[in-house]
Amino acid sequence: MENFSLEKRQLCDIQGRLFELALKTKLDCPLFIEAFMNSKTAAALDDVYDRLQWAGEEYILEELNDEVKGLKKAGIIFPSEIMYWIGYTYRYWHYYTGEYSHEIYKVADAKTMSECWLGFHTFDVEMAVDDLKEIYKQKCKVEKR
Repeated sequence: MENFSLEKRQLCDIQGRLFELALKTKLDCPLFIEAFMNSKTAAALDDVYDRLQWAGEEYILEELNDEVKGLKKAGIIFPSEIMYWIGYTYRYWHYYTGEYSHEIYKVADAKTMSECWLGFHTFDVEMAVDDLKEIYKQKCKVEKR
């Protein structure tokens, strides 16, 4: 993380807070995560520079809600610390590997991230990402058999 600029760390934090905000506004957590990670809104955050990156989590959530024509309320709820970790980790993952949000989501969806939180949230983020990628590789090998 020491090679990450302050701006990149701030964007990781903004995305973590965005995921917490989704919980606070009583959105279905897995459906929010899937919608976000596959959205044009997330793609804008993946860009080298986009005005949306500095808009704040409330505005980003509004943009996403408009894009998907309404986010689903209620449903499955994840605890706040899990939502923050998932959001932060996904953004960090993008900076660490250069992968786009929709590609990252294919490797580690909301269910995988929530299930791995307990064991991975204390890891260095790069180690958590490497381990999530390894879990995906192992899953793919098993499915090919």
